[in-house]
Amino acid sequence: MNKYGTDVFKGAASYYSRYRPMYPSSLIRFLVEEFALNGEQNLLDLGCGTGQLTIRFSDWTNKIVGIDTEPEMINEARRLHQQVRIGQIKWFNGTLEHYKESHNDQFSLVTIAKAFHWMDRARVLEELYDLIDEGGGVAIIDNYDPNKSLKPWQKNLSELIEKWYGKERRAGKSTYNHPVISHEEVLSNSKFEVEIHTLPTYEINWTIESILGNLYSTSYGARRFLGNKVEEFEKEVKQSLLEFSSSGEFRETVNVSVKLGRK
Repeated sequence: MNKYGTDVFKGAASYYSRYRPMYPSSLIRFLVEEFALNGEQNLLDLGCGTGQLTIRFSDWTNKIVGIDTEPEMINEARRLHQQVRIGQIKWFNGTLEHYKESHNDQFSLVTIAKAFHWMDRARVLEELYDLIDEGGGVAIIDNYDPNKSLKPWQKNLSELIEKWYGKERRAGKSTYNHPVISHEEVLSNSKFEVEIHTLPTYEINWTIESILGNLYSTSYGARRFLGNKVEEFEKEVKQSLLEFSSSGEFRETVNVSVKLGRK
């Protein structure tokens, strides 16, 4: 987590597992096909959060390791994994560097989903290279689209978030700034061969509850930042959003970008 410290997602894990939108099945199929996953390979999910994506590869792998620096995230991942009771998954709280000190696993595929921007990216790619089998690779997955135009309800929500949380996006012990150098460029400067893929768009159906829950799952929107103003904030968000949809339901079209680094 470098400059942000270790409390970036403190208090977010329960919201993360309940309200973060799930990735589409097309992403799983794409990676299964690209890396010929057939139940014999090992997979590492770095920055695994609460493990929903991690668990979905259980049918296609031999062993999975999920690593996250936030203990609450790993505890929630273990809880969810015990509920679904599938897959041989080892959950590790710490950094990749710490994991390598006590393990010598090899992996066919490493996934990093919406987590690469928190990492010392060049260093992580360097650390991963020797862990990955020949013919394997790393998949950097996100929905980040700087050119995406916001719908009216999203603009309104952004304004409310800025009003209540402030203009700067808090992140642990610092404020968040999106990396100036793109993931693609960092990957191109590594030992990996780069491929960029954009998967078909899919729709997320939001409710006011899931919009708030998703906000509370983020580093900048943690519920604790609101102090004793939670009820007041939620009331204003609900009243405001209902002006855009009387049913309280909202749709968002989302892209999935997959940047592959092949070894």
